[in-house]
Parts: sequence; structure tokens; C-alpha cells
Amino acid sequence: MYAYIKGILTKRYDETIVVENNGIGYEIICPFILSSEFGPCGEEVTVYVYQSVKEDDISLFGFTSQEEKDMFLLLITVSSVGPKSAMSVCSQIKPDKLAMAVMNSDVKALTNVKGLGKKTAERIILELRDKFKKMGSSSSKSAVTSAELFSSDPSLFEDAVNALMVLGYKEEDSRQAVSSSYEDGIELQVLIKNSLKKMVR
Repeated sequence: MYAYIKGILTKRYDETIVVENNGIGYEIICPFILSSEFGPCGEEVTVYVYQSVKEDDISLFGFTSQEEKDMFLLLITVSSVGPKSAMSVCSQIKPDKLAMAVMNSDVKALTNVKGLGKKTAERIILELRDKFKKMGSSSSKSAVTSAELFSSDPSLFEDAVNALMVLGYKEEDSRQAVSSSYEDGIELQVLIKNSLKKMVR
């Protein structure tokens, strides 16, 4: 199983890229909307990859960050969501937006993703929210409560922590990242974005 491939971006197509490492060219599924973030061909890039193995196919799916890959890995745990569907979602919606949609049961936000129907969007919300609930109920390690940190709006703290946990991060790490990212008057979406940046450093 590959974690990432570091090499020279030699080719870029609509749906795939080729990265050369030690004389081997790896063909990686990575839609242009994502691969464009790597910059021009000829540059050294680090592609976070997932290897999909089937009876008749072995494919690599590529991402520009560990955060995107984690989102992909979360999506393929949802029933009826395969790697190609998950990649389609990843190329059209950012991790913090997905977390917000799941937390708020926002079916419309997910159906804005091309090719994602209402039933699949509802399934994603249902199954990922359920995963979060299990993670939240299984851990009570934090000694600092949201009320202590955010006395004016304790729900802001919990909503941000929950969003990170939906993306697969541990509760203790999520609470630390949110605590250190908080500023007076900050909006939930900005708090989640800033916390995610701290998590991936």
C-alpha cells in the first residue's frame, strides 16, 4: 500500500496525471480540478495516493493533501460509494464543506456535486454522522469542556470538534486544534478551516 509518491509531474490529462519516480512513471487518477493545484509539468510534486485493487483492475487515486485523502477514505466507507464516486466528491467539495454538510444534514450541498444523487447524499450524511456519534460516545478524555473554552457559545466549540471527528481525526487532537484556533467573533466555517490547517502541519 502506498502512502504517497514523490516525483516529477510529467503528464497531466483531464482525469489522470503521470508522476515519474526513479525511472518509473506512475499513472494516477487525479481530475484536472485537483491536479491543477500541483503547478506546471516538470515540477517535483508529492501526491498522496490510495491504491484500489479489484479482480480486473489496480488503480492509484491521487490527492494534493493528506486532508483530501482522509476525506476520500471516509467516503469509501459509505455503502454504495466506491473509489470513483468518492473521487468525484473530493474533486468538487472541500473537506470542511463536506464536514459542514454532514453536520447540518445539508443534502442540497452534497447534491450540488455533479453525479451525486439525493439518495447517495442522504446515505453519506446518515452513515458519516453515525460514525461521528460512535467516535464521540467512545471518548471522554478531554478535561477541558466546551463551556470553559467558549462560555459565550459552547456549541461553536463542539460543532467544530465534531466536524474534525467526522473527517477521521481523534477527539483529543480535534479539541486541541479548535482551542488553539479560536478567536473572538470567529465563524464556524473559518474555525474549522483554521483547525484543519493545524491538524495537517
